[in-house]
Amino acid sequence: QVQLVESGGGLAQPGGSLKLSCTAPEFSLDYYGVAWFRQPPGKAREAISCISPSPSSSVDYVDSMKGQFTISRDNTKNSVYLQMSSLRPDDTGLYYCAAGGSCFRWETRQWEYRGQGTQVTVSS
Repeated sequence: QVQLVESGGGLAQPGGSLKLSCTAPEFSLDYYGVAWFRQPPGKAREAISCISPSPSSSVDYVDSMKGQFTISRDNTKNSVYLQMSSLRPDDTGLYYCAAGGSCFRWETRQWEYRGQGTQVTVSS
């Protein structure tokens, strides 16, 4: 059962940018909090950002991710995005989104839905 689907990953040059997308084929993301996480190879999961349900759509970032990543949503496309810039090799990893009722304790909570992820590789 497909829950969330991520896209937009791939190979990027150091210093480059990518924009990841997260969509839900079977339900509306409008009233869900959606978070982005990544799993670098051989390392633990890292939280990146969370956007609250509409209409608030307030955003929160892990401090170390601020300035490099931007989360946004487009309800007309039922999608949440993660714009990534100034990419470095240590940004390499599997990036995935998760959805739930809110962004409360988003970095550590269990999520109702998640995708399988999209691979991002930053290399010259």
